[in-house]
Amino acid sequence: MKINSMKKLVFVFAAILFTSITLNAQKIEINKVWGGYQFTQDGKNLSLNDMQEIMKSNQEAYDLVQSAKSNKTWGMILGTAGGALVGFPIGTAIGGGDPEWALAGVGAALIVASIPIVKGFNNKTKKAVELYNNDVTSGAYHFNPSFNLNIKGTSLGITMSF
Repeated sequence: MKINSMKKLVFVFAAILFTSITLNAQKIEINKVWGGYQFTQDGKNLSLNDMQEIMKSNQEAYDLVQSAKSNKTWGMILGTAGGALVGFPIGTAIGGGDPEWALAGVGAALIVASIPIVKGFNNKTKKAVELYNNDVTSGAYHFNPSFNLNIKGTSLGITMSF
């Protein structure tokens, strides 16, 4: 009987240790890089899809990542189209042809229009990570289990409440 109770006690402490490690390991780190931010968790770089999956438990952060993903898509479409419209007349001019500079103007306008969209993407992803990290940190902080020793006849047990 003593060995069985000891096994249970070891299991409870192992579960508490695992829970503590898991709660502290979930924080996402933000690193400023050229043109935006890089997000990592436990040393692994995170993509937007990774962040979406991780943030499913925090609806506000998840919604921000969804919106940021939309911003990224539109920014890429406008930026790519603008680059092509600028590059085509330049290539024509280099090749000795008669370039359509109006296309380059439209392309430059598209590139300029993509800048605030990309900036919105960066701001939304950063805000989503901050919201997620605040939720994870506060959840880890409030994890405060209490233990009770229960003795009933010849049985001995420990209960954990949280």
